[in-house]
Amino acid sequence: MPALCRDCLTCFDAGRRCPECRSPRVVAHPELFDLAIAHMDCDAFYASVEKRDDPSLADKPVIIGGGRRGVVSTACYVARIRGVRSAMPMFQAKKLCPEAVVIRPRMEAYVEASRAIKAMMLELTPSIEPLSLDEAFLDLRGTARLHGAPPAVMLARLVRRMRDELGLTGSVGLSHNKFLAKVASDLDKPHGFAVIGEAETQSFLRDKPVRMIWGVGAAGQAALDKAGIRTFADLLRWDRRDLHARFGTMGDRLWHLARGQDNRQIAAHRPMKSISNETTFHEDTADPSLLDGHLWRMAEKVADRAKAKSLAGRVVTLKLKRADHSLISRRKSLGEPVQFADRIYRVAREMLDAAESQGPFRLLGVGLSEIAPEAEQAGAAVADLLDPDAARRDRAEAATDAIRARYGPDAILKGRSLR
Repeated sequence: MPALCRDCLTCFDAGRRCPECRSPRVVAHPELFDLAIAHMDCDAFYASVEKRDDPSLADKPVIIGGGRRGVVSTACYVARIRGVRSAMPMFQAKKLCPEAVVIRPRMEAYVEASRAIKAMMLELTPSIEPLSLDEAFLDLRGTARLHGAPPAVMLARLVRRMRDELGLTGSVGLSHNKFLAKVASDLDKPHGFAVIGEAETQSFLRDKPVRMIWGVGAAGQAALDKAGIRTFADLLRWDRRDLHARFGTMGDRLWHLARGQDNRQIAAHRPMKSISNETTFHEDTADPSLLDGHLWRMAEKVADRAKAKSLAGRVVTLKLKRADHSLISRRKSLGEPVQFADRIYRVAREMLDAAESQGPFRLLGVGLSEIAPEAEQAGAAVADLLDPDAARRDRAEAATDAIRARYGPDAILKGRSLR
């Protein structure tokens, strides 16, 4: 059986240890050197960057997140053993792991590390589909001749470089389609390398829970459970037409995934679907001035991201979470896509005014969706007959952007941003 040492990259016939370096970190599989669709997921990425940058944290439980009223962004594996999970309220995480070191996110450090990893990936293939800062799909078909080694070897080399050059680890899933590659990358974490071959697909999936399907949330899981579908074997008993009748287009997808079929291509240049920013307050608030100040700052952050990517959005969204965690979500479609902070703020402000009486709130968020190239918003100011001053404010914001670009982000500040 083909085997690969993940430490020295020696290829050999299967054995428990590498014949060259005697390392036990060996991956073996009949289709190891034939598969080329991969998913790479960094291990506890934010926490790993913090531990790399501060060695004193090496053996300590680390939680990345907001203050006591915030939520967990991620947690290292030491904290995960204690039950801490992503998106968990911070007060609950601190109860489970009171000795944890809590660190506020340093996004600039994580973005820098992510860019370095992506640069390494691009040396292997241009066909990369990032899912977030710390994970991506890679299509390595046709690269063996270029690199003089099969994809499995190049992936092992990638994670070794990440460890040696960046001080970070990742887990690799290798298979014949995206669905199974994503499943495989979760099988051997952290610092793992798992393979799901084409010949074993049906037997591998049969007894697995359907919650393994990426994208099936709590509501979808409840619907499947209500239908008596808990494993892939349960799914296989359903007729395709019945699944479609019960679950719509999702039913058709489930029918294919039950058989390990996924024809989606790796989209190297997948368009951005939305841009958003949100904050969780230390204490619930209904203070109009405080809410307004946060609303403006978030509108600025969303606008800055849109401008940086030459994008605009046709829909402005507002997100509010009450003290009891119930969610209020509002959206307004516009005649033209927008990217200026002033326009985003004014639309979001109208929606906040309508919902303000339902406070106090623990979370506030602003976003843009139905993203389009910025060229499509060029006529928005001219077309807005209900707000004749919009064009003037747009020109003022463009001038402000130019000054900030030259003299720094704090060169000009709006009074409302200081509230």
